[in-house]
This record gives sequence, C-alpha cells and structure tokens, in this order.
Amino acid sequence: MESLVLVEDAGAVRTLTLNRPAAMNSFTSEMHAQLREALDAAAAEAAVRCVVITGAGRGFCAGQDLGDPQAAPGQDLGALIARNYLPLVETLRAMPVPVIAAVNGVAAGAGANLALCCDVVIAAKSASFIQAFARIGLIPDTGGTWLLPRLVGHARAMALALTGDRLPAEQAAQMGMIWQCVEDAELRDAVQALAARLAAMPTKALVATRRALNEAQHLDMRGALEMEARVQAQFGSSHDYLEGVDAFRGKRAPQFTDR
Repeated sequence: MESLVLVEDAGAVRTLTLNRPAAMNSFTSEMHAQLREALDAAAAEAAVRCVVITGAGRGFCAGQDLGDPQAAPGQDLGALIARNYLPLVETLRAMPVPVIAAVNGVAAGAGANLALCCDVVIAAKSASFIQAFARIGLIPDTGGTWLLPRLVGHARAMALALTGDRLPAEQAAQMGMIWQCVEDAELRDAVQALAARLAAMPTKALVATRRALNEAQHLDMRGALEMEARVQAQFGSSHDYLEGVDAFRGKRAPQFTDR
C-alpha cells in the first residue's frame, strides 16, 4: 500500500508528513485512515513526546480531494465528514502529547483548519491559509466554524469565510491566527527546535494546559478559577511537579518523565 503519510523519528519527536505532493496533499479516505493510524500509533508509544504534522512538496494540505468519488456532487458530504474529518479532529484534540503544524505551503479548506486544530502552528513565509469553502458552495468544516472566531475574532472570521481570500502566513501571524511565521529556509529548524523543547517539558501538564484553555472558553471567571484549582490539585503531587521544583531549587535542568 502506498505510504500517504510518512513517519520519521528524531529523538522524542515524531514527524508525520502528508505525502500526496502531486495533489497538494489533498485528502482521500485512504490518507485519512493512514493519518489517524499514525496519530494513534504516536499516542500509544511512550517514547514519543511531541508530534509534528507537515506536507510533502510545495503544499501543506489543499483540503478534500474533489476528485475522490466520495466527495462527488450528489454524495452525502455529511457522512463523509462524520466518517473522516470528525474523528481526525477529535483524535488531534485528544492527543496525549503536543502537536505542531509545520505549514510549508498552501493550507486550504480542510487543510487550513487541520493546521489550526494543532496546538501550535509555525508557517513558512511563502505559506498561506485559504478558507476555500464558499468558493464551491460550502461552509467551513474540520472545526473551522468553532476555531476561526476564537482565533481571530468574529469580524475577521466572517470575512475570511465569506470571501475565501488567501491569507498570507505573515498576516496570519500578525492577527494571532498562528503562532509564528518564519523564512522558508528556517521552517524545519524552527519547528524541530520547538518540538525538541516541548518534548523535554512535562508532557501531562502540557496536555492538561490544552484541555484547560479549551474548557475555560465555556466558563465564567469563577468557573475557570475552580477548574484551575481542581487541575492544580491533581498535578501538585505528580512526579513532574516534584521534579520541577527540586530542579529549580537545585539550579539544575529538570528530567521530566510523565507521559
């Protein structure tokens, strides 16, 4: 079977590369299956402490391959989303390690929102994000309706979704949609440096941070304070907290092991 998702390990960092460069890494059902399988494998391996998702060739991901028979006019797109995109997003958001999107080129439609589902997005200067759905008579999916307003505000989200205009990576970083935009030649090194840094940090606490920030969006201040107290109570006796405090007091580098 053709490898539509390439897997590469560097220390505790696992890189998953979408591998349909001739089709700008657009999604087929088989690529969905292989990506979820690769994510599940990374989640199950204790040695993996950070995951990077990127694309082969000049694009990150152009979204759904419209040549896929399952996406043809007249097909049930709701069923396609329920079968492929919904479990992909849920898998990403529940990963037990941090996930970085290394956007090396165009991220369009579901590909753009796939990147935004990751914990941190770093993009090459030549990359761009396109909410291409309205151009073909659809609405944003792959979590776009939920993600965009929270990242850039209602007005910007609405304009991006209605126009389908190309948003350069540099502008995406300026408006807070992504974490960082770097020169193309620096993308790999920048991503690997951040991934190695996150892999050396207390993994359980990083994942709990993701969960807490998401949960807090649905709480008032009192509810957020109570949620924070519950989580801190849980981690206050953890190995990594004890190690972090001991390393701080001893002025040494901590060795975090919780996963």
